[in-house]
Amino acid sequence: MRPLGLRGPAECEVSSEPLRLLAGGPLSFSHCEAVWRTAAETRRSVQPLAEIGVWADRQAPGQKIAAARILERLTAPRRPLCGVSFERPCIMGILNVTPDSFSDGGDRADPEVAIRDGLAMLEAGADILDIGGESTRPGAEAVSLEEEEARVLPVVTALAKQGACVSIDTRHAAVMRAAVAAGARMINDVTALSGDPDSLAVAAESDVPVVLMHMQGQPQTMQRDPRYDNAALDIYDYLAARLEACAAAGIAAERLIVDPGIGFGKTLTHNLQVLEQIALFQGLGCPVLLGASRKSFIARLSHGEPAKERLPGSLAAILFALQRGVQILRVHDVAETVQAVSVWQAMTRVSSGFEASDIPPRALL
Repeated sequence: MRPLGLRGPAECEVSSEPLRLLAGGPLSFSHCEAVWRTAAETRRSVQPLAEIGVWADRQAPGQKIAAARILERLTAPRRPLCGVSFERPCIMGILNVTPDSFSDGGDRADPEVAIRDGLAMLEAGADILDIGGESTRPGAEAVSLEEEEARVLPVVTALAKQGACVSIDTRHAAVMRAAVAAGARMINDVTALSGDPDSLAVAAESDVPVVLMHMQGQPQTMQRDPRYDNAALDIYDYLAARLEACAAAGIAAERLIVDPGIGFGKTLTHNLQVLEQIALFQGLGCPVLLGASRKSFIARLSHGEPAKERLPGSLAAILFALQRGVQILRVHDVAETVQAVSVWQAMTRVSSGFEASDIPPRALL
């Protein structure tokens, strides 16, 4: 069920339709695109909130209950994680300490430079610092665990001691364990805890929040002809299965974040489809993270700009996603993102300034 008719508080003032808050707000929605998918066919219908259960039962008896559960997940407020509240969008600053990341590879090979830049991101308004020691860009080669730990642990330790909420960006259980012991308070795994047989157990014992990202294939091969029946729905199903695997491993749902993985095993069309339908992932009941910053799809839509010249496109994707309820933004350009989000948030939450009696009951409908 994909929320539609999303609007901010000022627009809600002039709506006579029944509305529900999306994930606790600030946006509300009036309709859902309900999708019923089987091996044989896909049925889709846009329904007002009051009619979704009736439509679902027409597809198969008893599905009204399933629809109600999804609606409950769509509307439930997202609980704070690592002391970070989702009353406003959360900014995760990207701090790669790799020689070969697609955008900032080599910029922070010196731990002192990485620590300095991390502190600057905090000063600029980052809520979380995501530290990665292995590039997962298309075509990237794996590095040894020893090398990855040598890159990230000094930076994790130093920034954690400064009070930063540090996330460790890794697909390796040993690095997860070592980083959490060094002070990391979040795990961000591009394989959704499936790339290492020990990852689920380490995440369960760590008792920290975990980002589950979708990736089709491996970094070395993921951009070789990726295919989906329906990109957004296939990714939704994958993430739902990973949530079930986490539950079976003893990882509480309240600790989990989902990321549809823009650019990881996806064509330009797939990326755009996922972005357009990103509100769908709120139905998983978790905060949704978007990592679109400086990604190559921006250059393909523009003039082929190099990664560090993709800030305008990054901000456009961010603002589009915010209007569809995304809670966490993983970005390279923290100060610029904070400014853009602050303006968006103020415009979303401003009152119309009219007295209720002055507004025609269906002025915007």
